[in-house]
Amino acid sequence: MFKPTAHLDNQLILPGDFFLPFGGKLDEDNRWVQLARLVPWAEAEKKYGQFFKDSFRGQQTISLRMGLGALIIQERMQLTDRETLESISENPYMQYFIGLSGFVMKPPFHHSMMTHFRKRLTDVLAELNEIVATEGAKETKDDDDSNSAAGGGKGQVKRSKKRVSDEEVEQQTMFAQSQVASSEAASPAESMAAESAVPETNNLVCEAHPESDAELEAPERPNQGTVLVDATCAPADVAYPTDLNLLNEAREKLEAIIDTLHEPVIGQTAKPRTYREKARKQFLAVSKQRRPGPKVIRKAIRRQLGYVGRNLSIIAEQAKTQPLTLLSRKAYRDLLVIHELYRQQLHMYNERSHQIEDRIVSIHQPHVRPIVRGKAKARVEFGAKIAVSMTKGYAFLDRLSWDNFNESTTLIDVIEKYRSRMGFYPAVVQADQIYRTRENRSFCKQHGIRLSGPALGRKPKNGPTSEERQVAKLDTGERNAIEGKFGEGKRKYGLGCIRARLAKTSESVITLQLLVMNLERRLRVLFCFIFSLLSRRRPTPCFW
Repeated sequence: MFKPTAHLDNQLILPGDFFLPFGGKLDEDNRWVQLARLVPWAEAEKKYGQFFKDSFRGQQTISLRMGLGALIIQERMQLTDRETLESISENPYMQYFIGLSGFVMKPPFHHSMMTHFRKRLTDVLAELNEIVATEGAKETKDDDDSNSAAGGGKGQVKRSKKRVSDEEVEQQTMFAQSQVASSEAASPAESMAAESAVPETNNLVCEAHPESDAELEAPERPNQGTVLVDATCAPADVAYPTDLNLLNEAREKLEAIIDTLHEPVIGQTAKPRTYREKARKQFLAVSKQRRPGPKVIRKAIRRQLGYVGRNLSIIAEQAKTQPLTLLSRKAYRDLLVIHELYRQQLHMYNERSHQIEDRIVSIHQPHVRPIVRGKAKARVEFGAKIAVSMTKGYAFLDRLSWDNFNESTTLIDVIEKYRSRMGFYPAVVQADQIYRTRENRSFCKQHGIRLSGPALGRKPKNGPTSEERQVAKLDTGERNAIEGKFGEGKRKYGLGCIRARLAKTSESVITLQLLVMNLERRLRVLFCFIFSLLSRRRPTPCFW
């Protein structure tokens, strides 16, 4: 039976109470100690406890903090499952982060449990990212000057000065909360006194639609803040798919399945003829060519289609006498995928087309789809498409799909989610041209939201005014922040190549990477303020 851990401000013990067999105490200013105070462990356990039945039978469960903490360490350090467990067993700060009460020499669990955590924590990670990003955005004061449409150099200077002030407020708030967290963990009496003094911003409970009847009846608050929206592709770790290579791989897997089904009747019946050597020679004769022509490729595809279809017919005949239970789970799954792959490839060959709905581009990962982005580096990417919105430097995952979708359809939902989080509509929405549809423009105009970009219709003869050009320049500079967030995720946290194999685990990895980036931003803001205090300087603004 799963029992939630009783947390005291998201902490099991103080860093000074962590047992070290070699003596000494943990440094409270360490990044892992500070990061542990920012993760809402208690809220995660409430969500995680729903997966377990009220029963005392079965193996004892691993705590949520241990599993989630290990995943955060893995994505933050970009380690494999084995390397993650080795690092945890060697580092006392990491062991404190995952909730252990003292240093242990052995790994706390087997590395194979990491896959189990990724499967179970998909929904938990999405909710945690929502909580962390929402609280981080609320801690920063709204920048009213950034919402104005005035241009000129003076307006730009005023905006930068206001930003410095807002960062100071955010740093002071987070530092005060961390100090209160340490005092609360000292004694229960002081904890109760601190709770009465701390504002309600420490409550990390975030619902999808927190509006009550009283809030709906209250007058609408004026629009505040800026939302940046964009979409990108999180490529999967798959080889570049071609029709010829996919058919050759399918043929080889079918030949292995035929051998497995024939093994129990060796010596009793003749082995089916598959022409595997001839098929391989024909494939290599084309694949080794530097630039084979379209006719050569089409002829090679027709031959491989014939071999794959013949092997599927042989397996159908073998299934009449031999049960398919002889196959492993992976082999049976590959057989089902190859059936659909053969149907798609045969249809595209007959129709002389390269497009089909739900096209399979990988036998190992059949959920991966081609995403046409039209980028200069890669026109087509293969992975999941994600729609992300950013508020005050914190990223929200608005949609994740393995199929391609038009990101403009997510804008209205993004705005409504912003209102449910913050309590008011945004004043400005920074988006590129694909979001500037008539429906989105009409919605923004109805709610008093300025959507970046030029208006629809015929352009004026005299061109844009100097004020409009200045506003467009400022909007372009502010919207680049979300492109930088994508770059940070792809370069530093592995968003540019998702190495998880299953659809569920891949979704967990993508969500976890956004969560780690949001936690990193809150940690940087906190460290900036602490450093400024130690150096006796004015608080240094953080623009990450």
